[in-house]
Formats: sequence, C-alpha cells, structure tokens
Amino acid sequence: MLKYSFKKFLDYLVHDGVLTEPQAKQAELEILKSDLEPEDFILKKKLATNEQVLTAKAKALGFEYVSLTNVAVSPQAITLIPEVIAKQYVVFPIEYDHKNNVLKVVMEDPLNLDIISFLEKKTNKKIVPYMSSKDEIIEAIRIQYQQSISPTVTTALEEYSDQQKEEQGAISKSQIIKEPPIARLVNTILEYAVKGRASDIHIEPQEFKTRVRYRIDGILYEKLSLPRSLHESFVSRIKILSQMRIDERRLPQDGRFTFKIGDQEVDLRVSSLPTVHGEKIVMRLLKKTGGIPSLPDLGLTGTGLQNLEAAITKPYGIILITGPTGSGKTTTLYSILSRLNKPGVNILTLEDPVEYEIPGINQVQINVQAGLTFANGLRSFLRQDPNIILVGEIRDQETTNLAIQAALTGHLVFSTLHTNDAATAIPRLIDLGAEPFLVASVLAATVGQRIMRKICPSCKVSYQPSKEIEDSVRKTLGPLLPSKLANQPLTFYKGKGCDECGQSGYFGRVGIFEVILANQQMSQLILKSATAEEIAKEAKKFGTINMIEDGYLKVLAGVTTVEEVLRVAQER
Repeated sequence: MLKYSFKKFLDYLVHDGVLTEPQAKQAELEILKSDLEPEDFILKKKLATNEQVLTAKAKALGFEYVSLTNVAVSPQAITLIPEVIAKQYVVFPIEYDHKNNVLKVVMEDPLNLDIISFLEKKTNKKIVPYMSSKDEIIEAIRIQYQQSISPTVTTALEEYSDQQKEEQGAISKSQIIKEPPIARLVNTILEYAVKGRASDIHIEPQEFKTRVRYRIDGILYEKLSLPRSLHESFVSRIKILSQMRIDERRLPQDGRFTFKIGDQEVDLRVSSLPTVHGEKIVMRLLKKTGGIPSLPDLGLTGTGLQNLEAAITKPYGIILITGPTGSGKTTTLYSILSRLNKPGVNILTLEDPVEYEIPGINQVQINVQAGLTFANGLRSFLRQDPNIILVGEIRDQETTNLAIQAALTGHLVFSTLHTNDAATAIPRLIDLGAEPFLVASVLAATVGQRIMRKICPSCKVSYQPSKEIEDSVRKTLGPLLPSKLANQPLTFYKGKGCDECGQSGYFGRVGIFEVILANQQMSQLILKSATAEEIAKEAKKFGTINMIEDGYLKVLAGVTTVEEVLRVAQER
C-alpha cells in the first residue's frame, strides 16, 4: 500500500471541489477512528468517484493521474515495452517524446524505483512515471496490445523512417505521398474508422505530435498519436485522394472521395483548415451500404410516431425538423422521404451538401459561388412540377417566404431549423419574416429531436438507481409512467464495457423526439404570435411527449442510460 499524507489527500479533494471544508474535517476525524485507508473510507461513504479519489491520491504522492479509459495509442511507445513486460510489472506506455528521448509510462506505484530503473535499462529511454489504477492498466494492456491498428501503423512508421534515412532527405514530397508507408497508414486509419463505426475522423497537428481522434456514437475518442514529422505527407496523401490542392495551405478546402473495405463502401467528405501548427483535416464518413433506417428504427414510437405519420400523409403543408447540429435531422428527413418515395411522386431536394443519394429522388447540391442558393433553387423547383420539396435549411426571410408559398400552392415542404425544441420553431419562423396567418394556414407539424447512445446489448446489466434519480424520473414522467411500475422500484440499465463496444458500454445511437401536430387550437395560438412556452403548454394538453419524457421512457425500456438522457437534454 502506497503511503501518503491523508491530510494532503483530503486537501486536494477540497481543492478539486469534490468535498467541502466541513466534509473534509469530518472525514479526517472518522478516518483516524477507523481501520480503513483514506481512499477506501471516501469510496465506502460514496463521497467521491473512484477517478476523483485516484486523482487526489496521485497529487498527494506528487504525481499526475492518467485515466486510461480513453487514452491515445502511441504506436512507437507501445513497441518500446513488450506486452510480456507490461503485464509482469503492470505498466503501460502512453507517449514517446523522440526529441528528448523520454517515455511516459503509467504505473500503479510510480514510487517503485526498481521498476523505473529496469524500464530505463530495457528501453534506453528516460522514464517519466504517471499514476493510474491497477485495473485500468491491466485493461489498457489487454485492449491496446491486441488492437490491430498499432502494429500496422508501427510497421508503416518504421518503413517511412527507413525510407527517409536511405534517401537522406533527397526524396520529394510528391514521391513520399505515393509510397506504400504513407498510403498504408492512411488506409489503416480509414479501415479502423469503418470497423469502429466512426462517423468522423479528426487529424489534428499539435506542437510535437499529430493526434487522430474518432467520433464514435457522437463522442470523440483519441485513439492514435503520430510523429509530427510525417504530418504534411499524411495530409497531402488525403488531399490528393480528395482532389484538393496540395500546394494551398493558407485557405480552407473541401473535397470528397470513396473508400471501400470488403463489401462496405464509404463516401468521405473532407475538410481542411489551417491552424497554427499545420493543417487540420476532418473526414465525415457516409456509408453507401446499409440503407436508410425506418422511423421506428430512429426511435420514434407511440404518440410521436402517430403524429408524424399523420403529418407526412397530408397533400400539402410544411413540416419542420429542429435541433442543433449533429442531432440527426438529415437522417430523419431521409427516412421520411424514403417512406414517401413512390413512382407516382416527384420529390426534389435542395441540400448543402447532399449526404446520401436516394434512387428515385432528384437531389440538388447548393453551390453559392455559382449562384445556386436555397432561395434561388427553391424558386426554380416550383417550375419543376414537384409534389414534395425538401429544403435543407430555412435560414433567411426569402427562403422562409418561398417555402410558405410552395406549401400554399399545394406542395408538401420539409425543412430544418436550428432551434432548441419543436415549440420554438413556430416563433422562429415568424421572426424570419413569415406572416402568422400564413404559418397558421400551412404548418403541419414541428419535430424536435436529439440523438443519444444506446446501451451495448453484449454487456448490458441492470441496477437500482438512487432515490433522488428515481424520484426525478417519476416526477418528470407523471401519468406517462407505466402503471405496472407505479408501486414497485424502478430498474435501470447500463453497459459494463466489452470488446464489442470498445469498453464504452454503448453501441449505436437512437433519437429522442417531440412532435407537435398543428390543429385548430394551435393555429389560434400562432395567429396570436404566442410564445414557445404557450405553444408547448397547449401541445401538452393534446398528449405531446417532450424529449426528456421520451428519453426517460427509453431508459425504463432498457434502450439507453439516464446519464445519456441528461447529457443530451442539457443541450436544450
């Protein structure tokens, strides 16, 4: 057991805002009376999380705590300490500083000078120790040494390094980016993204390294750390694939290309951005295979699904999908259009950009430089004999008025608005210049949505929530709480973390929705230019379920966790 000043330990818990001064003083008295170690006492009393305790303990010992649950893999660091040694001494290498010949290593006991001395002799590097829990280190060794990305990337890096030495700097960049090491490195990173279900890849230059982050189920994970020396060649390879100018590094650029792995084909939308340390690249992955999900697959159920289905079967009107960027609005629109796509219907879409190509639908890409804006495109659409029109976003008065005119002349119009919820969409439309009496005439429905992670089915376990959380869920749901749960404890679910979900406990995503169907009472409120609060209150009378209620119902159904609902609900 590591010995440290428990008073310092408590001071750091206070400093970090985990404990108050009175709590720390009370804990100090009780620790002195008990036989428990300070960290065991704090955990037993549930005064702090395991990570908070370890952070304070590390500081009391004079070290930095590192959480390994989301650590970036440094291929070079991994190769410097063999797996057998990492397991034997419970150590995990996280980063190698080539310039200073320093290897950063996470240990359970950073005061063990014998292990540090052994590692320095074995690696011929200066070892800088960090602290983490034994369980986290063992899990990191198991996962990271087995992941296929590290050996493949390491091999490519070694080949790249050897190639540079042989050429003694004479090789041109145009040659480097076509050589197997760089090409293989790019392919490996793309393959890992497809296999790991990533929606975006971030290639970010920093002062001494390039980090690679993947957005999986909406959350960014740092998975890889590359030497800074190959950043420009790496970026140039991606730019060539995307048909972007490799000699232009001062201005942002956009491009796209297709990548195929096995039977999966992926479209990649690429964006470059100049930063102080070089060009940052973000690649959005759009799968061509797998099809577009149905409305129930998205997470629409019960009253919300019925209201939306009623709205989309109307011959004319406007249906607005609202939510922040990344909340799944485009996917919902594509799902609706796929449902309405029939040989007897002419569907036109105006998008920026076109994310998925749907057979049978006429999709148009916005091109502002050529003069094709949402407003100009929508004006042309009305001469194309459409039944259904999708306008990617309503963002100005001209587009607003044209969309309303299209709906008034017998077209079904779909679009998106950046508002927090379904009720706010109506005042926003009026703020954009729409006349209230016209909005009341054409509005069919507004949909508010967020997207959250689903519990991994492979490691799903049940648990009993705390009384405070259970009471909050019961109060929020009110009459929506299933009657069979009224007089019995609520059961929640979570994922423990497994290889299937990358130890995150989550696998895939699902939406939470609120659908406000326009009716006579709602039209009266719109005519009076009612506030969003008044509209939401009226919608509630007609059975509208809001997003938090929809989220809590999914928690009770074991689809997601209460933490996820609270995380996305805070965006409101």
